[in-house]
Amino acid sequence: MIKEQPDWAAFAARIKRQAQAMGFSAVGIADLDLSEESPRLREWLAKQYHGDMDYMARNESMRCHPNQLLPGTLAVITVALDYLPPNAGFAQTLKSPEKGYISRYAGGRDYHKVMRQRLKQLGEWIRAEMPPCEFRPFVDSAPLLERPLARNAGLGWVGKHSLLLNRKAGSWFFLGELLVNLPLPADKRHDGDCGTCTACLTACPTGAIVEPYVVDGRRCISYLTIESDGPIPEALRPALGNRIYGCDDCQLVCPWNRAAPITAEGDFHIRKSLHQPALLTLWQWDEATFLKQTEGSPIRRIGYRRWQRNLAVALGNAPHSDAIISALEQGRGRVDSMVDEHIDWALARQRQQGPETDRRQQRLIRIIEKGLARDA
Repeated sequence: MIKEQPDWAAFAARIKRQAQAMGFSAVGIADLDLSEESPRLREWLAKQYHGDMDYMARNESMRCHPNQLLPGTLAVITVALDYLPPNAGFAQTLKSPEKGYISRYAGGRDYHKVMRQRLKQLGEWIRAEMPPCEFRPFVDSAPLLERPLARNAGLGWVGKHSLLLNRKAGSWFFLGELLVNLPLPADKRHDGDCGTCTACLTACPTGAIVEPYVVDGRRCISYLTIESDGPIPEALRPALGNRIYGCDDCQLVCPWNRAAPITAEGDFHIRKSLHQPALLTLWQWDEATFLKQTEGSPIRRIGYRRWQRNLAVALGNAPHSDAIISALEQGRGRVDSMVDEHIDWALARQRQQGPETDRRQQRLIRIIEKGLARDA
């Protein structure tokens, strides 16, 4: 007796309905063809744009061949989850240099935990429905080219800032992947683009977007404040302003984000202690307080040392204040010589009366306020 083959298209549709019922805001299916990405990745690595992120240079082949992560993989289910929190206060925080700006993906619970658990549940549902299924979930936890995969799955296009963009959701969403060994039909690739818009390139405080679709990670504020474990280059410190964990500027000026939906996930709402926090309040946290206040948050992974380094730079960029000078002086010797060097730099800035926000930053703030009027 010949066993009837499953209707894979119908099953793929059921998977999508189940994923959306579990709270994912979008879901698509991609095949494994990433051949066009391999030379781009190789060129990016050759230019050392990955900085100290050595893991980007490792397993280069694996990044373009998902089946090396799960032998037998035939399809990649890509999901998105909106994270834009309500009352984020983007513009207010940027124009208040005495406050700390935290990238809006990091104000709530660590998205890795939220999404990975949900992806695992989706995989278990698929296995129960289709017992031969083997699966493996990933959320920034493996050498996968998640944005090209999401583009190939029809979830959006890669913008000039290198983030995925969607006409309805902008870019305020997380991505996750579920590798499966089922021959699911791939969705149509999204071939949208940014047209002539260059808002993200001109808005980047450090000029990290060196050309459309190419980011020099060594200059990116998210890299400098999160990934880099060493000293922040002195020439770039003034451009960080009050950004103490990540940077959203390229997203804040993107026209596609003006109508982005607010997340339905309470886990991604901003914690009270991280909502427009005063820099001096954060500076006074000892390591135990830092660990307590960031428990379950992605911020915790940078550790107290980088946290203090970032705060020192932000305090140096703040308007002149005797209270800031006193607090910085008291902070010397608290962590190590690397942090002390940033404190000394900040003290020198403060004693020179502190920097005025330059015209370019003022112009960017006006753009942000206009584009995100609902957030003002």
